[in-house]
Amino acid sequence: MIKYKIRIALKQHAGYRYGIFIAICDDENKIAAELERDLLKIFGKLNLKCEIDVYFTGKELCEKMKTGSYYDLIFLDIEFGKNESSGVDIGRQIREAHNNNMVSIIYISWYMKYSMQLFDIRPLNFLIKPLDYPRIENAVLTYLKVAELWSSEFTYKIGYDIFKVHIKDIIYLESNDRKLILHLSNGKKEEFYGSLNKIYQEQLKRFDFLFIHAKYVVNYDYVAVIKYNELILTHDNRTLPISQPKRKEIKAACCAIMDRRRMIT
Repeated sequence: MIKYKIRIALKQHAGYRYGIFIAICDDENKIAAELERDLLKIFGKLNLKCEIDVYFTGKELCEKMKTGSYYDLIFLDIEFGKNESSGVDIGRQIREAHNNNMVSIIYISWYMKYSMQLFDIRPLNFLIKPLDYPRIENAVLTYLKVAELWSSEFTYKIGYDIFKVHIKDIIYLESNDRKLILHLSNGKKEEFYGSLNKIYQEQLKRFDFLFIHAKYVVNYDYVAVIKYNELILTHDNRTLPISQPKRKEIKAACCAIMDRRRMIT
């Protein structure tokens, strides 16, 4: 089946089992060198392969990604030189211009003041300089845990056939009477019969999906903005409603997800 072939290709290309591709982007040579040294030590201790590229400007990083360079994890400084784009702008460019919602971004900075500007970029973590080995190691372990969840699969049935897709490729599920519509990151839609609540409870809840409405279950990693009564998706700026009974629950769930992922440490 085509879906199966796509799944195998993804599994070979990305993920901690086959080596992790890391970018460090910081204009302070000493910090970049020390971070690279610590990361090599951490992954060596974990007996995991990694490849690390170091960039000294965000422009250089974006140019490389534009030409096809792939990264699983980026350590991104926020403050660059006077005429350079900030790490916040670079993060938005990665998410929006490059349409890359899967790469994990860990911000590094001398200052905490930027932390609340990063919500829509959805960083995995925020580390304060000077960096220390234990916090870097904890950030790596958090990444590995999240990456393992992303490699998990969602199963559904059409007739007598069982299909599988990566959890990370699901943007949201939509309920239309008894029929469910699966919206995927490659733009495809799959339709099958089932209970939205049952699927959420049994397969998706533990992977940070939000049950925002009787008709919608959304992958948190594709949420750009959360408002009082609606949210906006990163993928196509689509707006989905948050039902009145779900509003407090969704707000609490989002706070819990951010806390669990330790966005700010």
